[in-house]
Order: sequence, then C-alpha cells, then structure tokens
Amino acid sequence: MIKTYKCITALILIIVVASCQKETKASNFTLKGSIKDLKKGIVYLQKDGDSSNIIDLDSMVIKGQPEFTLSADIDEPLLLYVKLFQNDGEEHYIPFFADKGVMELNTSLANFNSDAKITGSKQQELLEDYLKLMSDFNNRNLDLIKANFLAQKSENSKVSDSLIAQSNRLLKLKYAATINFALNHKDSEIAPYLALYEIPNTTIRYLDTIYNNLTDPIKKSYYGKILEGAIVRYKAN
Repeated sequence: MIKTYKCITALILIIVVASCQKETKASNFTLKGSIKDLKKGIVYLQKDGDSSNIIDLDSMVIKGQPEFTLSADIDEPLLLYVKLFQNDGEEHYIPFFADKGVMELNTSLANFNSDAKITGSKQQELLEDYLKLMSDFNNRNLDLIKANFLAQKSENSKVSDSLIAQSNRLLKLKYAATINFALNHKDSEIAPYLALYEIPNTTIRYLDTIYNNLTDPIKKSYYGKILEGAIVRYKAN
C-alpha cells in the first residue's frame, strides 16, 4: 500500500512539473530597466490590442529597488509601452520599438518620459532619430500657437490669419519630412508605422508611395500588413 502511494505521488509530481514546463513559454524579449528615485510602484510591459485596448504582457512590483526586468514573447519588431503605476491618478507611459533580444531602459521618477534612454534595437534608434527631427517642427508650431493666441486676444485678425497660414504650411512640411523619412528607411518597420500613425490625414497617393517602396520583408511585417489593409479600405471608400 505504501509502495503504491509512493508511485501515485511520484506520478502526480511528474505531471505537475510537466504541466508547469508546458505553461512556461520561453520569452524571446527582455527589457531590463531602472527608474531613479522610484521606491514603490508597479511597472507594466504592454502592447496595443484590438479595438484600441491595451494588453499587459508582464509586470513587476517595485519595493525599494529601482531596477526591474520585464519579458515577453514577440513575433517581430513591435511598438510596446512601459507603464508606471503609482496610484497618483496620472498616466506614466514610455513607448518604444522593441525587437527580439535584450533591451535596456533607464529613466527617472521625476521626468519619467523625457529622461528615458532606451537601447537595444535598430528600430528604436530610428524612432528616436525621427522624434528629434520632429521636435523642431513641434517647437515652431508651439511658437505659432502662442503668437496666434496673443493676436486673437488683441483682436488682430490680419496677424492671426497670417499665423494660421504659417501653421498650415508648417504642417505640410512636417508631413513631407515624415514621408521622406519613411521612404529613406523602406527596409525598416519604422516606415509603415510612421505612415499609419504619424501622417493619418495625408493623401492615399503618399501612402501608396510609401507602401510600394517597402522591401518585401517589411511589406509582410505586422505594420506593413496593417498599412496595406488601410490603403485597401481607403480605396474602397
């Protein structure tokens, strides 16, 4: 009887271990991070889901240590998010372009987003190059908005109309710079991503141009397929 009990116990143990091994899928992406001055909170690794919802891929509770490690299994380069939850009623997000392998993120609690330094993927490097390019356009646009506010406050319609015209021209230049950036990086997932999310109001002609210039592997990528679908739907309407 004891021998039979031992056999059953051993069998159950084997099944449990096998079950755990089956459920634990090896991750092909790891994010090692550090948030200076963070003492308590929860960090999440997230991605976009269907219908604009956000999916949690991994999370870690921070208790005293600023370091964290998050992991997931991704099929290809993808825009992910690091979310910091502190129960302060505010949203703290850092978007980044992830790729298989190990990436590193270093930032601070005081300037969670602006202090973020992310390394480990070519797509992230290109995204940062693009954001630097766009920063000049954004700063100039802010100046125009402030100037227009003052013009409207003083009821100077002539100056206001001129500033609005300048803002519209600046927007066209910003779109042109984005299109040119995408065309110059047709072999990267960043190209269809920018076409989809940075120039949503551009004409179908430019979206077609970007898509048709993509290399075959990028056309078959996650964002390449979404861009193709968006163009098909646009033409159908």
